[in-house]
Amino acid sequence: MTFGEFDLTPLLDGYFRLDGGAMFGVVPKTLWSRRAAADDRNRVTFAMRPLLIRPAGGPLTIVDAGAGDKMDAKSQEIYGFDRAEDLDVALARAGVRAQDIELVIASHLHFDHAGGFTVRRADGALAPRFPNARYVINPGEWEDATHPHERNRASYFAENYLPLQEAGVVDFVADDREILPGVRFRRTGGHTRWHQMITIDAGGKTAVFAADLMPTTAHVDLPWIMAYDLYPMETLAFKRAFLREAVEREYLIFFEHDARIAAGYIRADGSRLSVDPVI
Repeated sequence: MTFGEFDLTPLLDGYFRLDGGAMFGVVPKTLWSRRAAADDRNRVTFAMRPLLIRPAGGPLTIVDAGAGDKMDAKSQEIYGFDRAEDLDVALARAGVRAQDIELVIASHLHFDHAGGFTVRRADGALAPRFPNARYVINPGEWEDATHPHERNRASYFAENYLPLQEAGVVDFVADDREILPGVRFRRTGGHTRWHQMITIDAGGKTAVFAADLMPTTAHVDLPWIMAYDLYPMETLAFKRAFLREAVEREYLIFFEHDARIAAGYIRADGSRLSVDPVI
């Protein structure tokens, strides 16, 4: 879709399943199950939707890259991966090859966002998935990802990002900085200490890749905060202020994990919020 001087294309790296209770936090199953059906293992299906950004005269850019295809068979079964339509297919539909990507932006380094940053070659070696790209990563997020603890180590896999440093293709950019004209990081915290969303400003309009601040349209509601969030009260505080801003300024929001809606506008009817889908 055309957005000012940018072309924004939500991609797809397939679907996976996560525990509904973990994804919807303190919200009871009697409520969240009305919006998301669970399987017999209490898992709900979610999408992985990186965002392709084509700036006029700027580098061809992708934000996040899904889980990729390096996970072992046991992990794939646990997470119920369905990658019949993966990132390579989505890029081809957009007329893009992996080698065309010039800039990769990481919202954070969890496996379902950064797994696609690297590939395992035929000889078993790991290499950057996008061979001609620079990878932009927050230095604080890198520090946490490379020094995981008991609470977060199930989400951080070194094979997804250490090969990038070894290849010399990482640029560390601190939070709330402009990455390229009109595109900037905005730290939300909450999900991880350095979790960031990405904003795109064009012609007086703003689009926001919300990443795991609001992974699905259901998470627009304030109490719907993932149990995966390391700092849930940070999520709540940031989301409360951001939602007012998003409604008043009519931000276009990209939802990275929603299985049905890729992007839409948040509307307010009194205290009730809803999403007006665009894609």
